[in-house]
Amino acid sequence: MNPASTNSVLRVENLTKSYDERTVLSDVSFSLAAGERVALMGPSGSGKSTMLNCLGGIDRPDSGSITIGGEMIQEKSADELCKIRRETVSTIFQFFHLLPTLSARENIALPLELIGVPDDERRERVEELLEEIQLTHRADAPPDQLSGGEMQRVAIARALAPRPKLILADEPTGNLDSKTGEAILGLLESLSEKHGTAMLLVTHSDAATRICDRILKISDGMLET
Repeated sequence: MNPASTNSVLRVENLTKSYDERTVLSDVSFSLAAGERVALMGPSGSGKSTMLNCLGGIDRPDSGSITIGGEMIQEKSADELCKIRRETVSTIFQFFHLLPTLSARENIALPLELIGVPDDERRERVEELLEEIQLTHRADAPPDQLSGGEMQRVAIARALAPRPKLILADEPTGNLDSKTGEAILGLLESLSEKHGTAMLLVTHSDAATRICDRILKISDGMLET
């Protein structure tokens, strides 16, 4: 796909990032369209985590540009980046990162509260997502009463709740057994298609690549062509 494509949800152009004179990303360019799922694969130390940090606005690149939903995020202030992370870009982590004092329902509702979604709409979205992840019967359970697969389902619903344009998934099945991981991948595939959400999935799993439209391979900070 052409990185300059005008219908891209995500467009990365000539991205470079170094730490202590060590180049971690070097002239990286790619794009994602709405609803497209792309796997990012590479060995440890290849630049995958730095890529996610730059795309999520955690790190700023040294040069190049990142455009998400038409906005060049490297030009944004810290407050503006926080708003983008709440509304436009969501992240799904390997270790779930659910708040332990909140129920499944409350964890899903939290990002909607943070962006000021009205009560009625918030409740409607949360109940719809609970149905989609098939956890309505576990809605009031705190994370310590959920299985790993159930916690990841809640994390997926929480990521989708603000209706982001882009989801960054960091080894989303890495902490799950193979059967549960397959179920989570199927859920990611069906929900991203239903909601039209672009997804960049960092993974070492060949199974995870099967739900993706294409694979990007990174080595020593450079995308293989």
